[in-house]
Amino acid sequence: MFNPSREQVREFFFATWRKYRAGEPLSGLEAMALDVVLAHPEYQSALETPERTRERDYLPESGEANPFLHLSLHLALEEQLSVDQPRGIAERFAALLSARNDRHAALHDALECLGEMVWRAQLDRAPPDGEAYLDCLARRARD
Repeated sequence: MFNPSREQVREFFFATWRKYRAGEPLSGLEAMALDVVLAHPEYQSALETPERTRERDYLPESGEANPFLHLSLHLALEEQLSVDQPRGIAERFAALLSARNDRHAALHDALECLGEMVWRAQLDRAPPDGEAYLDCLARRARD
């Protein structure tokens, strides 16, 4: 999934959850996604009811988190960590994990940095700045 559409992302999570619930085998990426979903029980109901959530818009002003965006960011971060891309992220995340002593809390800190990098790239109409991302992780580990 290099540039999936909103529908493809949602269908991926729906299919992964359905396969898990049915006891069917999962691909490597699906297994990684399942770990993320299992760490977020608050979003599992969205996956249980695709007829209600498949086309739903999650607007920032509603105050309700977009479960698909959140899960996707987690999955992207897990992939980045697995291949150390951008180079140095695994080391920076290890420092953040050491500072937080809680993997899920460290992941959420890292997600803030990832989201900031994506937002900044969109705002500036520029490629994502990997160095700024790594710097953000380092700052959070020091806080």
